[in-house]
Amino acid sequence: MINHSLKELSQMLAKKEVSSVEMAQTFLERIQKYNPQINAYITVDADKTLTQARAADAVIAAGNASALTGVPIAQKDIFCASGWKTTCGSKMLENFIAPYDAHVIAQFDAAGAVNLGKTNMDEFAMGSSNETSYFGGVKNPWDLERVPGGSSGGSAAAVAARLCPAATGTDTGGSIRQPASLCGFTGLKPTYGLVSRYGMIAFASSLDQAGPMAKSAEDCAMMMNVMAGFDERDSTSLNHPKQDYTSELNKPLAGLKVGLPKEYFAEGLDADVAKVVDAAIAEYKKLGAEFVDISLPNASLSIPVYYVLAPAEASSNLSRYDGVRYGHRTAEYDDLMDMYMKTRAEGFGAEVKRRILIGTYVLSAGYYDAYYLKAQQIRHLIADDFKAAFKQCDIIMGPTVPSTAFKTGEKSGNPVEMYLQDIYTIATNLAGLPGMSIPAGFSHGLPVGLQIIGNYFDEARMLNVGHAYQQATDWHTQMPEGIE
Repeated sequence: MINHSLKELSQMLAKKEVSSVEMAQTFLERIQKYNPQINAYITVDADKTLTQARAADAVIAAGNASALTGVPIAQKDIFCASGWKTTCGSKMLENFIAPYDAHVIAQFDAAGAVNLGKTNMDEFAMGSSNETSYFGGVKNPWDLERVPGGSSGGSAAAVAARLCPAATGTDTGGSIRQPASLCGFTGLKPTYGLVSRYGMIAFASSLDQAGPMAKSAEDCAMMMNVMAGFDERDSTSLNHPKQDYTSELNKPLAGLKVGLPKEYFAEGLDADVAKVVDAAIAEYKKLGAEFVDISLPNASLSIPVYYVLAPAEASSNLSRYDGVRYGHRTAEYDDLMDMYMKTRAEGFGAEVKRRILIGTYVLSAGYYDAYYLKAQQIRHLIADDFKAAFKQCDIIMGPTVPSTAFKTGEKSGNPVEMYLQDIYTIATNLAGLPGMSIPAGFSHGLPVGLQIIGNYFDEARMLNVGHAYQQATDWHTQMPEGIE
């Protein structure tokens, strides 16, 4: 059961080969067995999960099931879920019980999916390794001495170790795609605004986007059918027509024009990772795709632009955590200002404090024009590069991450080196484009991802491109040794 796709699990439930309760119990038992060493989940509540599963079984028995009714899904702990602890990986929200459902949670509930639990993450989604979580770092199931990537590292490890059939994640600068590459599964960041951010705890509002994390492109397509849709409660939600993301999965790739940006194959890319990506490109040529060389001349500026804009937005968004309304409050203080200062000093971790300080600095009166405004201007240039590129090709391909998973603690002392892990993923967030990572092979026993970037609202074509490759290869079916 643990290796079945979402489609297969749905069919098993429909044929009464297994009940939703039995399916949920299988994964709950795996979580109980493996989570102590992997630390993929922050919160598991078997009673809540099994209550949902029993309700799903009743819906199935009545003949009213939809595609994901009764299927267990793990939820990143950045989404508010009514009655569930929602921590965002921070001491600041260690005991916060969400009073309402995020739009994404409500959509899965309406589809009849079963919530398996809340997955671990970098604190307030700030990190590329899942080492900044207040609840401890997550381990990569392929090598427990290595990181799973971040910030959606808990969801990534849970999918890779088969502690869930699929999970949700969020991607601000690569936080779905980078862990998908490091843990060997499929992850999709949709077009900005396609999935509502309502009830998703904010890091950088103009960059954050929720998306699916699963074993295959087909699984992600099924999840997108649930997640995507207009939500009037989110001012950035786009009123894009609903579509069936599974409908184009089996289209042939003959005539597909794929762009290869020279900047993504330059210095900094690990040689073994490059070989895996080259092999994937060769497979696509067999499938009928045509390749053209393209350039994204401002791609190298993505990292500095991101680390001006994202901290600036984080500084604004995280100002609400002051110990007054909800969340952590220091036990002893002299006056209101002292309470603010001690609460925030105790509640936030080092990486969050670093980004708040950077953000506050670039937004200050003397530096706004020099840093924040200039970064916004370069952001437009990065988006223009993609517009020009898509006049030459239908899809862009390249590596997702410049290397395989690194060892825990290896980069934590050098923030800039850590930030460079997202060098190939950040530009799509700055441009608001959809991006996807699919498993493409291994380097020294560790997974390597291939990144697929599409034009706005081109998720169906991207999923088709990923699915075609996965029909011809079996990298996405591989499972870490030692995880049975």
